[in-house]
Amino acid sequence: MITKVRVRFAPSPTGPLHLGGIRTALYNYLFAKKHDGDFILRIEDTDQNRFVPGAEEYIMNSLSWCGLQLNEGIKEGGNFGPYRQSDRKHLYKQYADQLVATGNGYYAFDSAEELETKRKEIPNFTYNTAVRLDMQNSLSLSREEVEKRLQENQPYVIRIKVPENENIHIHDEIRGTVIFNSSQVDDKVMYKSDGMPTYHLANVVDDHLMEITHVIRGEEWLPSTPIHVLLYRYYNWENTMPKFAHLPLILKPDGNGKLSKRDGDRLGFPVFPLNWTSPETGEESSGFKERGFLPEAFVNMLAFLGWNPGTEQELFSLDELAELFSLENIHKAGAKFDFEKAKWFNAEYTKKLSNEELAALVNNNLEIKFGPIDADYLKNAIGLVKERLTFSHELETNFNYLFQAPTAIDAIVLSKINGIKDIFVLDNFVETLNSISLFEATEIEIKLKEFATNNAIKVGDLMKFLRVSLVGELSGPTIPDLITLLGKEKTIERIKNGLSQL
Repeated sequence: MITKVRVRFAPSPTGPLHLGGIRTALYNYLFAKKHDGDFILRIEDTDQNRFVPGAEEYIMNSLSWCGLQLNEGIKEGGNFGPYRQSDRKHLYKQYADQLVATGNGYYAFDSAEELETKRKEIPNFTYNTAVRLDMQNSLSLSREEVEKRLQENQPYVIRIKVPENENIHIHDEIRGTVIFNSSQVDDKVMYKSDGMPTYHLANVVDDHLMEITHVIRGEEWLPSTPIHVLLYRYYNWENTMPKFAHLPLILKPDGNGKLSKRDGDRLGFPVFPLNWTSPETGEESSGFKERGFLPEAFVNMLAFLGWNPGTEQELFSLDELAELFSLENIHKAGAKFDFEKAKWFNAEYTKKLSNEELAALVNNNLEIKFGPIDADYLKNAIGLVKERLTFSHELETNFNYLFQAPTAIDAIVLSKINGIKDIFVLDNFVETLNSISLFEATEIEIKLKEFATNNAIKVGDLMKFLRVSLVGELSGPTIPDLITLLGKEKTIERIKNGLSQL
């Protein structure tokens, strides 16, 4: 009797992982960790025609970036390998043959041309109980004819024999009991003429051999589940059949249909965890990582796309998510993707970083753009604006005044401070700065107010002028804090520059 929870993430290497795929991996990971179980990566590459070079490595890199540590996989190894289905090819033929031997499957010799003719003759043609006896297969042909074709090495596939007019009951951990009538289910191909199994056969065989206890996957696989349940029955594996949980779709921001790459392109957000370059077309697609998202924020956001802990709290570490995660709290309905909410998560996680941690993230890019930056200065600069950051890279785009003086100030901005040029005396201001014994924000604020009073300048007008001179615009950190950061010399240089443009 299998007691340890074992779950698998089993993607096909047909391209980059979509948000829905990485969320499936996350939920499997959280469920495994919640129950002290195993999280396994299995690459399902039985459809070699759709294989895309680089996709397998992309999948593994994406899981690694998200912090989803594997217990078993291609690189990690394990007692149930190989973990790539093309490396398990030798296993599947015996199970396909077993279906035929037990009367639960059959050889189908129909050529591609014959199948195409049927599709033209019969609208919405499906190879099922209604048409199987009109086709070229071992159910419709004589035993002698079948043996003859096999001996002549005539190409064939092996199809599952779906029972007629039977209700197939599936218990889904999220949706409850789901019933399919077998008339809705076609006799799917289990084993192809090229010697490879189809997804359905390999998936079930591997889940059984790898002792998978729970199959947690997207709801698009729910219509395939009757076939999988039948296979467990036909192989007498019903006592070890895993529990099924089919996850809701991730929807477009307006809720109208499944989120796609096209939606991301149209609305300006990524739908992949990492950048991806198509090997066929060279087309580049942006990823959350390269757009500046922290992996912790990305994972936290993703967890809430279809699940919630039942509390008001929204920020959780990966370990905290695992502790609280349950299949019972996954929604049945689809979850709308909200890029603004995704950015909110990233802003919150950016605030949680220490100044030192954030400095380590941005130092290289900042030094490429602005030259060498003193480590203490960088930490203090970050402290001034961290609460305003959504992404760390905004330090070099939105807050470049922290690292270089503003040059040409916008004429409209200058017009807001033009009135001060006749009453602001630079020498008096320099004297005020030189009189500050303790050069910190509280003392600086007192001296600035004294300067305004002594020079008949409104405090608000003085602060506005200083901000434009120091920042180059009308918004920014408080002036005393900014002067403390820049120091006397740089402050005076920037004020001279501001005065020169009035």
